[in-house]
Amino acid sequence: MTDLATRAAKIKLLILDVDGVLTDNRLFYGDNGVEYKSFYTRDGHAMVLWRKSGLDLGVITGRKSQLVANRMNDLKVKYLFQGVPDKLPVFEQLLKDEGLNADEIAYMGDDILDLPILTRVGLASCPQDADPEVIKRVHFVSEKVGGQGAVRELIEMMLKAQGHWQAHMDFYLR
Repeated sequence: MTDLATRAAKIKLLILDVDGVLTDNRLFYGDNGVEYKSFYTRDGHAMVLWRKSGLDLGVITGRKSQLVANRMNDLKVKYLFQGVPDKLPVFEQLLKDEGLNADEIAYMGDDILDLPILTRVGLASCPQDADPEVIKRVHFVSEKVGGQGAVRELIEMMLKAQGHWQAHMDFYLR
């Protein structure tokens, strides 16, 4: 088993950033001031498969948006922390509250504000278009850009490492 697969096999909780990871890092505002974002449905489906495998999901994001709350509710994300400019204290409290070790956590982030968590988790990852400072410090760089399949690629890799992927494929190929 490769180092990456060994790391992936230990993961119990996947934490994601939103802008630049679950979205393409762009914000749209309507004339009425309403914010719009685009989410990639294959990323969302992978998140559902992750949960169906008995694993937990969390989101820690610097911005606050009802739109994000709605999408994460649709996907039944267990932990949602929004409007968090300093993510590390939230991460540390989550570890403490859930009795998890950092090596049981995977995190995907795309910008330098994600580095405090990325440098502590068991499996640090980023989209292909992440900041260069992030790319050089993670264990896994997706071949996909943020908001266009990076999360799907990460989850699929981890589910394969944990032996869950084939059960999902068997379900769809029945």
